[in-house]
Amino acid sequence: MKPCHVTVIRGGISSEREVSLASGQGVIEALQQVGYRVTDLVANDDLSEIVQSLTNDRPDVIFNALHGRFGEDGTIQGVFEWMNIPYTHSGICASAIAMDKALSRTLLAEAGLPVAKGLVIQITDILNADPLPPPYVVKPLKEGSSVGVFIIWDQKDSDAQRENIHKNWKFGEQALVEEYIPGKELTVCVVNKKALTITDICPTSTDAHSFYDYDAKYKVGQSVHRLPAKIHPKAFEQALDYARQAHDVLGCNAASRTDFRYDNTLHHDEEPGKLFILEVNTQPGMTPTSLLPEQAAYCGMSYPELCAWLVEQARCRT
Repeated sequence: MKPCHVTVIRGGISSEREVSLASGQGVIEALQQVGYRVTDLVANDDLSEIVQSLTNDRPDVIFNALHGRFGEDGTIQGVFEWMNIPYTHSGICASAIAMDKALSRTLLAEAGLPVAKGLVIQITDILNADPLPPPYVVKPLKEGSSVGVFIIWDQKDSDAQRENIHKNWKFGEQALVEEYIPGKELTVCVVNKKALTITDICPTSTDAHSFYDYDAKYKVGQSVHRLPAKIHPKAFEQALDYARQAHDVLGCNAASRTDFRYDNTLHHDEEPGKLFILEVNTQPGMTPTSLLPEQAAYCGMSYPELCAWLVEQARCRT
């Protein structure tokens, strides 16, 4: 018998608060549509209020629609475990590992999965010299939605760009630096251990230096989603397999999304290009037009059905 009372927690205090609010609103409407009693819990910076709300009106299941730090890094999952309330998506360990880009890429590489060449640096060191030959990417260790991502494109402007990064950095003392992979931005969603399909994400900007940044992800008209992606058949099957493996390696539960760069610049799909895993997301966006609902719909699972399935998979776990 399906649980009758679901609390949808959304908002939070990360840089992805607005995305979370939108995700949660869509989930609320979808779950109400299929017959659940739904409580809307908008999380702010007071943990005691969250605990008090869950205590006063204890749900059968928590639908975790939080994104970013404290929402998908194992922190709030620990609270749910402590309160012994089943919750959606991944548990403490998988959430913490996936959110830590340095740790997750190490585990993925040790499992034989492809990641870009990279290293962790002290952010102050970026003032001294290029940590990798340009072009390269500088990103926070524990942020999502491309928040805080910078690309150093060439040597000519490197000094000024590195100084700008240091001046505007607000993501801790360290950063992950990776080689820039040309080509396509792809993503694969895994639901119930099955890789659904591949979406080719194309920013609409004509700027040669554009990439799938925060605006391209969430502003209307800033990107186009093409699914299934038109790439070499061998690369297509390889990406699905890599996403399934990444889901398992990090211990994800129910649903995840693995983001790739696909370098086909030399072969132009006459031969398979090279895939590189960028990251694994344990809390994929859940607005009705987000990538996970979009791929689920392509495979025959409606948005309300997806939300209900995630609720049915909820459990307490570490």
